[in-house]
This record gives sequence, structure tokens and C-alpha cells, in this order.
Amino acid sequence: MEVQHSDESSHDSLEEIEDISDSGSDFEVQLKAMKRRKQTTALLGPRPPKRPRRKAASQASPNPSTTSTQQARSPQPQQPSLGRTRQLGSPRRERERRGNQGMSAGDMYEAVRSGKSAMVAVVDEWLDSYKQDRDAGLLELINFVVQCCGCKGVVSREMFDGMQNAEIISTLTKEFNEDSVNYPLCSPGPQWRKFRASVCEFVQVLVRSCQNSFLYDEYLFSALLALLTGLSDSQVRAFRHTSTLIAMKLMTGIVEVAVMVFAQIKTTQRRYDAERSKSAEHRASERLEELQATISELREHQEELSSMMNATFRGVFVHRYRDRVAEIRAVCIEEMGVWLRENPGDFLNDGYLKYLGWTLHDKQGSVRLQCVRALQGLYKEKDLIGRLELFTSRFKERMLCMVLDKDPDVAVEAVQLLLLLQQRTEEGLSEEECSHVYPLVFASRRGLASAAGAFLYHKLCSAMSSEPQEADMGSRRAAFFNLLVSFYIQSEFHEHGAYLVDSLWGVAGAELRDWDTMTSLLVQEADQGRGLVDEEEGALIELMMCAVRQAAEGHPPVGRAQAKKILSMKDKKTQVQDKRRITTHFITLLPQLLAKYSADVEKVTCLLKAPLHFDLETYSSTGRLEKYLDLLLAQVCGIVEKHTESGVLEACARVACALSQDKYTFSGRADLVVSQLLDSLTDRFSSHLNELLQGTADEDEVYSAATALTRIAAFSSAKDLTSWKLFEPCFQLLKSGVESRDIDKECCPMSFQLMVPALKCAAFHVLWEKVRVANSTPTKAEVKRLKKEVCSFCIVCQSCLSVGQPEIRDQAFELLCDMLLLFGVSSVRSQPTLQPLAHPPSDSLRFDMAAFLLDYVFTEPDDDQLSGEAEGVEEVKMATLQRRRNQLAGYCKLVIYGILDLSTATDVFKYYSKFYKDYGDIIKETLSKTKMISPVQSAKTVCLSLQQLFSALAPECVGGGQEFGEIRELAKRLAMSFGIDLHRIRKPLVSLHMDGIRFALREAAEVEQPPNLPFLEILSEFSFKLLRQDRAQLSAFLSAECGSAAPSWPSLRMYQRSLQSGSSKPREDGERSATLSPHSTPAAKRRRTTPQGSVSSASRGPWLDSSSIHSNVATPGLTSTVQRQPSKHLPVTHNTQASTPGSDKGSIISEPESDDDFSEGSLQRKVEPRRRSKLPIAQASPSSGHCDLESHLTMLSLIEEDEDDEVEEEEPEIEDFESDDSDHDTDFTLPSTRRSTSYLEELFQ
Repeated sequence: MEVQHSDESSHDSLEEIEDISDSGSDFEVQLKAMKRRKQTTALLGPRPPKRPRRKAASQASPNPSTTSTQQARSPQPQQPSLGRTRQLGSPRRERERRGNQGMSAGDMYEAVRSGKSAMVAVVDEWLDSYKQDRDAGLLELINFVVQCCGCKGVVSREMFDGMQNAEIISTLTKEFNEDSVNYPLCSPGPQWRKFRASVCEFVQVLVRSCQNSFLYDEYLFSALLALLTGLSDSQVRAFRHTSTLIAMKLMTGIVEVAVMVFAQIKTTQRRYDAERSKSAEHRASERLEELQATISELREHQEELSSMMNATFRGVFVHRYRDRVAEIRAVCIEEMGVWLRENPGDFLNDGYLKYLGWTLHDKQGSVRLQCVRALQGLYKEKDLIGRLELFTSRFKERMLCMVLDKDPDVAVEAVQLLLLLQQRTEEGLSEEECSHVYPLVFASRRGLASAAGAFLYHKLCSAMSSEPQEADMGSRRAAFFNLLVSFYIQSEFHEHGAYLVDSLWGVAGAELRDWDTMTSLLVQEADQGRGLVDEEEGALIELMMCAVRQAAEGHPPVGRAQAKKILSMKDKKTQVQDKRRITTHFITLLPQLLAKYSADVEKVTCLLKAPLHFDLETYSSTGRLEKYLDLLLAQVCGIVEKHTESGVLEACARVACALSQDKYTFSGRADLVVSQLLDSLTDRFSSHLNELLQGTADEDEVYSAATALTRIAAFSSAKDLTSWKLFEPCFQLLKSGVESRDIDKECCPMSFQLMVPALKCAAFHVLWEKVRVANSTPTKAEVKRLKKEVCSFCIVCQSCLSVGQPEIRDQAFELLCDMLLLFGVSSVRSQPTLQPLAHPPSDSLRFDMAAFLLDYVFTEPDDDQLSGEAEGVEEVKMATLQRRRNQLAGYCKLVIYGILDLSTATDVFKYYSKFYKDYGDIIKETLSKTKMISPVQSAKTVCLSLQQLFSALAPECVGGGQEFGEIRELAKRLAMSFGIDLHRIRKPLVSLHMDGIRFALREAAEVEQPPNLPFLEILSEFSFKLLRQDRAQLSAFLSAECGSAAPSWPSLRMYQRSLQSGSSKPREDGERSATLSPHSTPAAKRRRTTPQGSVSSASRGPWLDSSSIHSNVATPGLTSTVQRQPSKHLPVTHNTQASTPGSDKGSIISEPESDDDFSEGSLQRKVEPRRRSKLPIAQASPSSGHCDLESHLTMLSLIEEDEDDEVEEEEPEIEDFESDDSDHDTDFTLPSTRRSTSYLEELFQ
């Protein structure tokens, strides 16, 4: 792909950008015009005599058509050899010839590379040598630039005097034979990290040191810019990147000087006008003449600077802002932002702003990032807002779409840019436009959420501007919370209050820590006018408790923290202070709030989280606070008596147990209150037990016993209740319920209202007994009794798996998984006292658990469960999926920890493809863990899963049909799970293939065609992972299994082709090439010995389909940067590539294209079809890869011009640069607060 040359120019209006074109020839005209300009010797003094202009300086931009004609008529002149060039142009010899005066290119490069020298001293020393001999000084500067590019070639004095810049660059390109693929600007390592900054500093100091002298000598900077312009047009990436960076920094320095000159002109003009306005007798004519001469000199300087800026812009920026290398494009856009900000008078117009607008659509995040940051610098200046109105109207929609950019850094900067638009512009953003940003406060990326939080905070503060200025702080804070609560309710993202609080924590931390205002709003009654309604109270309580947690714990909610952050001493101190303030404030008010909202389940559950963040030692610090402890315990006990919902009861149990810890002096009082509560609940349950077992209890007795047992079960999860001896009555109740024939009837006393809490109580009793046994020296009788309890409980749970009540069935399965895991052989192996308690599952239990998975997990939800309103249906679906994921995860844990054999995982692997959306992450992690346990056995299990599915097929579906296709699709997905390390998976894959071959050819000698023969088609999906030697081994094994007849069955032939077609070598070579640096300069590479297109499709296909190597996909002009679902695959274009040293530009001399490259026509230039069709033809030519390198290098010129381009290519319009995908909204994942950690972290770590 050729590096394109743009014919774009600056225009005064966004409306007129099609009719004007420019070419690189303007640069030559401008240099000649500078020569023809009259010298103001009276003002500037005599100038040093100028030597005759050399060819490279006088013809900075030769016409490409003329050059091409001359090169076609005469052979290329003989270039000096590399050794001769180094001998003649050695900087050391030149320095010795000058008497060791001045600084050589090597010295400057070393000073810049090390970063230890003062750049002012380096530049001053070089300027001294330039003043003595400007030709020699310029030559050293040129060689310094060449060394910065990473080229070992040297520009000799003969080349400097006798060659044009294009010829010099052509010679350097041939000599660019670096051993490393990197060049200084992209080299890794600490010694190169500061190289870019040092080069930029050198250029800035150079311009600053020459701003009053050599900047206007019409020689130094003109020649330097001419060389940089030519290098920026080179095919060598190192030349283009380095020269573009230096040229852009030179341009920035010149822009700064131009701003200073303009300011000097204004100041001098004011002085001149003031002097001229004086009367004749007071006017000083000499002063007027002096000021007039100064103005003339400054205006001439201004013209020269403008000419250099225009030449650099057209010669470098216009071509490189769309270079195929993202780093080069980013450099151009970054400096463009500086020019627009520093010199708005010359640059802040539509002719330059259009480049920023177009680059907002760049497909690389680094370029879009620099573009958005450049726009931020403009919108921060109030004086520039008026000149950005047209740009804002054209590109506001694109800016709004960028908040969903796939690059998180770009999205953050886009939100900050929209905040500037909201703050600085008069019209701001409408509510519809702000709605693009509001949902991002719930995003999982904390940086993006914090930026959206700042945007929301500004909107809330703007809405509060209607409050009277004389209002006190409390009133303003109350208004803030009212607006925040309204936003939270309208956002409809409930249960994510912690993420909203975290988003606002950085900008509204003071408001969110205002506990006084929040609690005062809650204490007020709604009839007072300022009170909150019920929904608003619930939202405020949730946000308040989230703020309490954030302040007390000092870290963001789960899902937002990227890594474990160690708090600094300052953060720890702030955390301690916040916790003390929370305790002091809520100790007295929490009982009052609990009493007010004790009947509301959600509110009281949320309020009960507060004591968990208290500094509980405060209760014992003073005697007067102990009464508030008693009030809190009384409220907790009262809430337990009022409610039966598990959430409220578990919250009460956590608070009661936290207050009962032995480390507190008041724990005895709290433990007494809790014990009295449990005694009353146990007595109530025991009083109805006989009637329940006999079946004579009425509804009231059943309800009383069920509620008491439910409350006991909630406390048993947080507190050891073994002293209440509840296992036996619960077991009797469970046994009676299972033996009852009508347990599935809703009217049965033994319904789930009793059975579910009984299961929980019995399970927690066994677990607490295990903890006690593990921490003490138990007697044999105690161990025997516990063993019996474990066995009895597992039998009861197994019986419950077949009941009709889903609540009982699900609870029994989950508890059974936990019990088998905790009492498995691997769990008790490390503790001798627990080894007698090992309880492996029986065969019948394994069968029943597998049947449970098939009947109740790997199935669609029942239609009767989904009846009702749409909102209720969604909630039921989510709850059902959550429960099933828990059950599947529990079963997979048993497989991973060795409780169940690996072969039992077939019941899970069979549904990997069908239920991938619901359980794909769990099954994938299980696959990964089983491979770590036993790679060969895991592969055999995968094969067994496919065999079971194949055996279950109907005879008419074997070998074809939808079901057979689904099995093949499952095989493809399972094959991808083996990874890309082919050597590591050799043995497992060979074992899988052998098992599959044996299964497919079973009974081959007895029948004409084996019934399982089509299984080989499924097995062929794993062939692309095999190495060459393994393919040969399996082919021999297949022949041996088939016998001497070697029948020609279609399935057998297909499998044989799969073993013969693939080869691991293309993939391995591709993986090695994929590891090269994206900045690699192709130098000294091996020439390709295989002709292009010689690789057969059979050998390429399966490997490239599964490889991670980037293919040459035809990329659309404006690649959408918004996160969205994967799109359809685009057609693949195969580009011919030649491994020619030092080139990456042309279609013949090119690097392999990658996603990082800026594709041709990426800005949707309007090119004639006949011209665009030439490139694929040239690329497909078989002989194009063997063309002479020199025939292409001679086409290099300072600025490549093409008159045909001016006719056939038009300037793209701004309206054309709107991505088709930018209008599509994208769903983003909201973090869930239902589960604080992911299933995979809980289950498999």
C-alpha cells in the first residue's frame, strides 16, 4: 500500500473545500520568492556573503514528472559506495579538518540520546561552529537528523554539494541496513524512553536560539525543512516518523516565534501611532523613521515565518496526517492542536479545523486521543468559542458518539470535552445530548465513570443555580440531594447506587459526606413540605449507605477497582476520621431511623448495614452511649419478630453477631439479648414439632413454626447454634416430609415453608460441628455421631432432588454440593481428626445429580413461571438464571476438586455450545481447570462428550441434518479451547483422535460400513491443531484400524484429507512474525523464496482461520470507534509483499498490512474508479515482487507531485466524514451488586 500524498490546502470556510488544490510545487515557489525578496540592509545590517546555491537547496521540491522523465532518459548516476561515503564524510575527520572546533553530529546525537547534557549548551556550541562555516555546520545538523532516524549512513560533503535531496535520501535508503527492527523513537528500554523528549527539546531550543538571527537567513531553516520534507515522504518508516516529528516541532517553534513577532508589530505600531499623533513641534522624525523601519523589518520577518509555516504545513502535515503509521498521525494532530491554540489568528479557521474533524474518525485510538485533547485545549479558551461554532455544529454528533469509544482513554477525554462544551458554549448541550453521558456513571471503568460523574455534578450544580444566593449551605445541600435522588430514580439503574456514589466521590465528596443533611431529610415528615416521598426516601437511604461504605472502607466497589491499591498514610488517616464521624453521627440517630422504617423491608435492610462500618469501641468509651446500644439491640430484635424475608433476617443476624464478638467489653450484653431471642424462637418451633410430625398441625401452627425456623436458619449462618441441638428435630422434619406422599401439594404442611429452613438449619449445624471438631480434640463418639449426621443429611438431600417443589429441590442440590465438597477426601486429607469424616458420593447420588443438571439446569425456563407482566418476567428470568448458574458452578467444583470423576464432566461439556450464552464462562473455566489436572484425561472426556451426543442421534440424522451440524459446531468450539501452543497439547490431541478413531471404526470388520463412521467428520474439526508428525502417526493408526482393504467411505476420505492438508509450519512462522514490533523497519530481511500465492488454500485455510495472526482485511474508510457487537466478516484481500530492505510504503515494496495501518483511502477520498482499480492489478502481478529496487527508489523526490491526482482526486468534504456506525447506540455492561465477586473467582481460585 502506497503512502498517499495529499493535495489538500487550507481554506477560509468549511463550505468551500472542493475547488482549491495545491501541490508540493508551492514549496519551491515560496523558497524562490524568499530569494527574490529585497533585503533591508539599512535595518538589519550587512549579511554574510552567500555561496552559490547548491542543487538541493535551490530545487527543494523538484517536479516529479520532470524528474521521472529525466530518469527514464538517462541511467541513474553512479552512487558512491558505503565505505567511500563514510571515509569522505566522517564527522570526526571533518572536525579534525576544522581544527577540532564545533560539535559533530555524533556528539549532538550522544548528548540527545543520553539526556544528561543541557540542550542550550549543545545548541550554542553547534551554532558557534555554524557561524564559522555554515555549510559544514548544516552538514553536521543533517547527519544528526539521519542518526536520530537510526540510519548508519552518513551524508558526505560530496553528496551535500553535488546531489539533490531526493538523491541523498535514495542513497540513505539503500544503506538503511539496520540489524534491529526498531529505531530510536520506538526502541524499548530505559535509555530510549527520554529520547523523544530530548529530540523535541533540542528542536525547541534551536528555534528559540535562532529566533532573532539565523531563522531569517534564508539558508539554514530553508535547507533543513527541505530535507525534512523529503525524509517525511520516504518509504522507510524510521525516516518518515523521525523527520515528521522534527518538522512538526520546528513548525511549533516557528509558530511561537510568529506569535511573538505579531505582538511586537502591534506594540511598535502603537508606539508609531502615538508618536505620529503628536504635534509637529513635539514629534521626533528620527523616532518615527526608526519605528517605521522596525515595523517594516518585523513585517518582513512575519512574511518569512508565514512562508516557512505554509511550506511545512503543505509539505509535511498535509501528507503525514493520514500516514499509515498511527504514531505519525498522532504527532501531526498533537502539534496541530498547539498551533490552533497558540496562534488562532492564522490557524483557527475552517481550513485547519477540518483536519481535527476528520481525525475524530481515525481507526486508531492514539490518534483520536490526541485529536480530542487538541479540541479540549481550544474549548478551554473562552475567546475562541465564537470561532468554533461552525465546527461544533458539524462535529458535535461525533463527539457525543465518542463517549462510547472502544478505547477507554478516548472515551474519558470525550466526556471531558463534552463538559467543556457544556460549560463554555452559550447553547451548551440539550437534555437529549446529555443523556449520552448520564448512563456512564454506572460504567465498570472507573476513569470513564468518574468523568461522567464530573459531568453530572456540573449539571446538578447548574440546576441549583436557581436557588437564592442568600440560601445557607444546608439548603443548598438539601437541594443537591433532592436533585441527585431524582436522577437516581429516573435512571432506573437501581441496585447500582454504589457505582453512582463512586463516580461522584472525586468531585462531590464533601456533599456525600454530609450525613447531617441526609439524615435530616429522612427524619422530616413529608407533610412539612420539604420532606421526601416514599420512593425518594428509599433512594436517599441507599445512596447514604453507599457513601458510608465508601468512606469507611476507602476503596471503590467491586468491579471498579483495577487492582489492589495500598492506601497511603494520608488516605488511611482520612479513612479513620471518616469512620469516627460516621460512628459519632449514626450511633444516636440509627435507632430512630430503624424505628421509623422498621416496617419497610428494603429501607431497614439498607439501614442495618451502617453498624458494620462503625467503630464499635465507641459504645464502651462513655457510659451514656450504652443506652444507644440497648436501643439498637431492641430495634434489631423487633425487626426480627416483624419480618420473615431472608434479606432482612440475614442483615439482623450480621449486626447481632458483630455486636456479640468477644473482643468488645459490651459483647456479653449483646450476646445475652441474642440468646434470649433464639431461645424464644426455638421454644416456639419445638412447641409445634410433635403436631408437625404427626400431621395434625393447623395452618396457624404451621405458620408459627415455619417463621420461627426461618429466623433461626438466618442466625445459624452467622452464629454457632449447635448448643441448641437443632439437627435432630430438623432431620425428623425433613424425613417426615420426604416420606409424605403429598409433599408436592401446596396445602401440605410439609411444604417448602418448613422444608427449606429445615435444610438450612441442619446443614449449618453439621458445618459448625465440623469447625468445632477441627479446632479441638474430639472423642470417637463425637466423630462417629458427626459422620452419621453427614450421611443422614446427604441421604435426605438426595431424596429431595426428585420432589416437585422447586424451592426444596434447588436448596437440596446446592447444599448437597457444598456438603460433598467440604467432606470430600481431598478436603479432609490434610487434617487427621477429619479423615474419618470423608464422605465420597455414591453411584446413585452421582446419577441423581447428573440427572438434576439435565432436567433443571440445561433446559429452558418453564412457560408457567414466565407468565405475568413484562417487567416481572425479566426479573423471574434473571433470578432463574442466577440460581441455575449457582447450581452448575457447584457441580463443576465437585469435578475440579476430584469429588466426581473427570468423566462426569461430559454432562457439562455436551452443552458448551448450546448454552454458551448462559453458562459459557463457567464451562470454559471448567475446561481450563480439567486440562491443568490431567490434559490427556480432559481430552478423552471431550471426545466422550461428542461420542455420547453422536450416539443419541436418530439414524436418519447421522451424517447430516441440523443436530449433526450442532455437534460439529460444538466440536469446533471445543477445539478452540485447546489453545495455540501446539507442542504442549500434542499428547492430549493424539489421545483424543485415537479414541475417536476407535469409536468410529468399531465393528469395522463385522459389517460393510461401521455405524459410527460419520463421527470421523466431527473428529476432523480437531485436525488443524495437530503437528505434522502427529498427522503421520494418526494416518498410520487409521490405516491399521481400517484394515488392508482401505475402503473409500466419504467420511473416511474427509478425515484423511484433514490429516493431510494441514501443516503446523505456516502457523508457527506466522506466530513468529506476529511477535515483531509494529514499528519494525524492514531491514536486512531474508528474501522470500516462495512465489506469492504458491501456498495452497488447503494448507492455509484451517490454520489461518484459527490463528491469531491478523489477516489483510479490507478496512472501510471510516472505521467506527464505538463499542458494538461484532460485525460481519469483510472480504479478504491478499496483498503481494516483498521483503526488500528498508521500505514499507509502496504496494510492491511494502510491509504486511495490519490493523494498525491506516488503510488507503481511509478518509474516503473521491478517487476515480479507474485509478483505484490499478492497485489490485499491480499487487496481483506475479513479477511485481521481483522488480529492481533501484527503479523504485529513484522515484523518491522532496515532495512528490502528481498532476493526475489534482485532476482525479478532490478534496474531501467535511460532510463525508460521518461514520455510518456512529449513530448506533451501544449497550455497556453494568456492574452487578448482587454478587460481590465473580463466580469464577469464588469457585476456581
